[in-house]
Amino acid sequence: MPANTLDLVTELTLRRATPADLQGVLALLARTAGWLNGLGVRQWPADGFPAERIEPLIAEGVMYLLDAGENAGRVPAATIAVDGHADPEFWTPADRPGDALYVHKLAVSRTYSGQGLGETLLDWAALRAAAHDRPYLRLDCAKDNARLQSYYRKAGFRHVRTVDLPHRASGALFERDASAAIPAALSYRRTPAVPAQRSGHAAQARRVLDITAHNELIEC
Repeated sequence: MPANTLDLVTELTLRRATPADLQGVLALLARTAGWLNGLGVRQWPADGFPAERIEPLIAEGVMYLLDAGENAGRVPAATIAVDGHADPEFWTPADRPGDALYVHKLAVSRTYSGQGLGETLLDWAALRAAAHDRPYLRLDCAKDNARLQSYYRKAGFRHVRTVDLPHRASGALFERDASAAIPAALSYRRTPAVPAQRSGHAAQARRVLDITAHNELIEC
């Protein structure tokens, strides 16, 4: 099939990031940060994150990415980090921080925007929380980004509170019940192929995102 054919199936694979993926992850986060800052959202540094902020996430095995197979070193379609680290400036002992897994560095390439990859990754992260007997999936986002907060509400999160610290742009705290992702996972199994309109082209592309087949990425 010619490389420029648009009517194709691109299979996006969810996998743990490796050290070889560092530059691609940094590039996606920098592009996303630049886009956010262009919208007036100051949650992330305008130029992205330094390598020393991302290398530990990769080394700890908590940074994941979506790509089209053998894609090490290239810019991935999306990234997400999921771990048990509760930011102590936001989550207090009364929140029972150990009851949740926490989402960090969720970013989707503008090329794949509007295709539901972010929502699907959040569902997958909630499945991880449930598999680890954590009742909640949590995150924090920019205090003044109403659009992003609405996005998380539509993805099943509820607003817990907003912590207003002068030195932090983030501080709007959200959580969702981890068990709520189970029906979504069943729907992925029933309908693995999701039609999507490729931005800028009249032809449709279909991208297959089979996350629930990777049980080792949920349970380990």
